[in-house]
Amino acid sequence: MHVLRAQFRIETQRALEFAASRGFGVIVATDERGPRASHVPFVLIERDGHTVVQIHFTAKNPLVALADGSRRFLLIVTGDDAYVSNDWYASRDNVSTWLYEAVHLSGVAHLRGLDENRGHGDALLAVSEARLPKEPWDLTQMEPGKRESMLAAIRVVDLVVDEVEGQAKLNQHKSDADHVAVADRLARSEESGHRRLARKMQALRQGLEYEMP
Repeated sequence: MHVLRAQFRIETQRALEFAASRGFGVIVATDERGPRASHVPFVLIERDGHTVVQIHFTAKNPLVALADGSRRFLLIVTGDDAYVSNDWYASRDNVSTWLYEAVHLSGVAHLRGLDENRGHGDALLAVSEARLPKEPWDLTQMEPGKRESMLAAIRVVDLVVDEVEGQAKLNQHKSDADHVAVADRLARSEESGHRRLARKMQALRQGLEYEMP
């Protein structure tokens, strides 16, 4: 990740928490033809003192063969983003920009055995279902034959994280007046992601006079 300025950096533990809370991202690796990528749900686990991103692919996904215990994978996890026009600022002569949050996790990828498919499925469902306001659904509620057929069609991969990069570009380098002006604009947006960014900007500089509650 190209870190623009030190003040945008997300501290390591908070970056991991951000990634875990999102639970969905893009896995990228390279073979002789160039980069390959897949959009995947994932869970973060701790194993032997290491943070591990555990994901699964369909068995025919080209990335499966690349998880050879020596090749590096990159997981890109993004949050909300918003375009900011240059005439939103209180001061003159600013430049249009894009606000966003993103975390990159990278490390060596290892293919797991088929006997780990069920445990991964249970863990992924537990995390994902906990985000919903309902009784959790789990694999025990699935017809056994169908369940085993579906589990047999995936391959589980562990990405052992050795590099964590996070960036939250939320106008930290701007004046209070410009910060408030942009936050207020985003707070009035019809996009829920823009409003979430506005609340995060407000939390960064509490005590200023924002229009939003």
